[in-house]
Amino acid sequence: MLISVMNYLWENGLISKGENLPLRQNLLAMKNRLVVLVFAGCFLASYAHAQSKEDKWIVPENYQAMKNPVPSDEASIKAGKQLYQEHCVSCHGKKGLGDGTRAKSLDVQPSDLTTDAFQKQTDGSILYKIYFGHKDMPGFKTKIPDNEDVIEGSFGKTRSPGDLINYLRTLAKTKPAN
Repeated sequence: MLISVMNYLWENGLISKGENLPLRQNLLAMKNRLVVLVFAGCFLASYAHAQSKEDKWIVPENYQAMKNPVPSDEASIKAGKQLYQEHCVSCHGKKGLGDGTRAKSLDVQPSDLTTDAFQKQTDGSILYKIYFGHKDMPGFKTKIPDNEDVIEGSFGKTRSPGDLINYLRTLAKTKPAN
């Protein structure tokens, strides 16, 4: 089997036979290279798989189940927009596309907040991500005005986190008319 694979590679110019080596030595050298390439490929694939698992942003169940207690009205959206402009626009951009002025300098591309994937998240999941951050995104739990002493697993004592989430919901991509 190995000899037929090697012959195929030689015939198609993918590897050279190494005319100065006897055929047996050449086959052994090619076999060793092939083993190294297969091993390296397996290692890289397993490393990439491990990295993708580590990058997942896991939200605890108690946050996933949380609902925004702040009604989404004009005043809330306006207040949320102010918070967004102050804390989020530099990375996520004016329209939430992940294209802010700081985005290019980050190791991880900021999320596009307009996508269905983002918008389908629960209010609590978004709150958790805002509070605790992940990788390049800092946590904003204590940076939200009057939210410094927020109780773990809550929206806090102020409307601000709910206002911000209400504004983020307005960034959803609009659906095309039928």
